[in-house]
Amino acid sequence: MRPFEPIVRNPHLLTILGNFWPRGYDFQPYPEQRRLIRTDPDTQVLVITQRPVCEPVGQVVLLHGLEGSGDSGYNLSMAWQLLNAGIVTHRFHMRSCGGTEHLCKTLYHAGLTYDLRAFLRQLQAEKTGLPVFLVGFSLGGNVSLKLAGEEGETDLIRGVCAISTPIDLEACARRIGEPDNTLYETRFLNRMKQRLIATGRYSQADLTGCDSLWAIDDRITGPSFGFRGAAHYYGTQSAQNFLAGIRVPTTLIQAKDDTFIPFRIFGHPAIAANPNLTLIATDYGGHLGFLSKRPPRFWVDHAVLDFIRANLPTPAAAGRNGQCGD
Repeated sequence: MRPFEPIVRNPHLLTILGNFWPRGYDFQPYPEQRRLIRTDPDTQVLVITQRPVCEPVGQVVLLHGLEGSGDSGYNLSMAWQLLNAGIVTHRFHMRSCGGTEHLCKTLYHAGLTYDLRAFLRQLQAEKTGLPVFLVGFSLGGNVSLKLAGEEGETDLIRGVCAISTPIDLEACARRIGEPDNTLYETRFLNRMKQRLIATGRYSQADLTGCDSLWAIDDRITGPSFGFRGAAHYYGTQSAQNFLAGIRVPTTLIQAKDDTFIPFRIFGHPAIAANPNLTLIATDYGGHLGFLSKRPPRFWVDHAVLDFIRANLPTPAAAGRNGQCGD
């Protein structure tokens, strides 16, 4: 794995550039299969599946972050690299995300593993023989790690890679509420409120006074799942509670200067004690902003691909320009 050399060193610029950097990929060779997966009688989630042009060597489920979707930029660039490497990609949508508010009666939350597990069991039932990896971004990383910890020894997944992950939800909610993160928190809040109203179950009046992520989780997200407010929700659903139980190869990629996530939380004892866990810590990167000074620009995509290659049952080489193999 090559060292990460950032295009700039300012964490806020990296965070913003990582989100808005153009991703002009031609996905025409990889047609999308849009599937609605019923995970319980009242819930369907959207999964966008794409297959490589060559014989696949594995498959990856990509999980987006807070208020993201399968079309978030980090998902698209990662999918491009994976498809070129001969790997089936499944862009998984959390319930009520990506325009699916009408397909479920509940919301999503940072520890909701039920839908993901249902989809993984469906993949297992297909008996393709292809190993399955989880790649989670931000909140999606928390969901991925929590599921791996809940499962322990499992045939559902072969490995997990979690990027810019809020493994301590309370610490991260407090950090994003600090003044230097006002721009990001406001953007998240606006999107959350729009989605909540789009469900038809909440009105603008219901959200009056919800001026922070903590407030909206305390009044809406937490109670809607039976938690006693934000503190109870965060305290029970943080991935740090489940790290010790992980029994598959797992890599956490984290920038020390992440503007949302205090790096001190990665001093959790399970990270050092569990031999299945590897922490890759970079000095720079902001939040999901791993833009390299030199091409290839999206450093984290190649870091993840290296991890997957190392854990495939047979070697697989990444191709170029949509061609699998060397």
